[in-house]
Amino acid sequence: MTEATGPILELEGIVKHYGPVHALDGVSFQLRQGEIVGLVGDNGAGKSTLVKVMSGAVQPDAGIIRFEGADVTIPSPLQARALGIETVYQDLAVVPHMDVEANLFLGREVTGTKWWNRWLLDKATMRREAAAHIASLQVGLTSVRQAVGLLSGGQRQSVAVARAISWGRKVVIMDEPTAALGVREARSVLELIRRVKQRGISVVLISHNIPHVFEVTDRIFVMRHGRRVGDLITNQAAMNDVLGLITGVHVVDTAHHAAVPSG
Repeated sequence: MTEATGPILELEGIVKHYGPVHALDGVSFQLRQGEIVGLVGDNGAGKSTLVKVMSGAVQPDAGIIRFEGADVTIPSPLQARALGIETVYQDLAVVPHMDVEANLFLGREVTGTKWWNRWLLDKATMRREAAAHIASLQVGLTSVRQAVGLLSGGQRQSVAVARAISWGRKVVIMDEPTAALGVREARSVLELIRRVKQRGISVVLISHNIPHVFEVTDRIFVMRHGRRVGDLITNQAAMNDVLGLITGVHVVDTAHHAAVPSG
């Protein structure tokens, strides 16, 4: 990632109201190619609404969305996927009784020959591609034929991330990917996120775990009450500054991207 690289995804002046509630109040956000941006804020800060706008699940009341420099509308998650944007939600949306291979191709199954009036699944191709994809990401599964329901929490999270990377070839949004995981499993998922970046894929990481955000991100985008209150370069920021922005104890000196005490 370089500063000369233009944003792959840009939101400008995004507004979203739910009756009298201003979920988003003129939020502007940028994501560059191969960049990991941590999206942080307390509950109700507007993080979920902002990523739903990015993923096509929610339509803004006002504002501009640009993808690869062109103004776009994202009317649905299907359109987001067509652009190359995938989302890994906190509930993962994996099917426990199906194996890893089937979950990776869920809704995008590969068909082979036609029998009567139906296309038959090309299971050999799906198995081969799934195994290659899992191996390339170093997820650590013994077989893509394992039922997802028999995997550990970290392995299930890795399958969900791997599926998103399979199809989201430009931007992947991850919602609390290390939540409810043990230390070792969380470490594996963080390593997976780093490998995603190495492929040149941009990542938006939503997390309440601030140490994890500092560990893997390039920038930290802080929200409070539906507004951006900080956009900090991670290796130039302090954890206490980010926590202060989240709670409202600090405000941002936008000229230097530094947090200063409020009042």
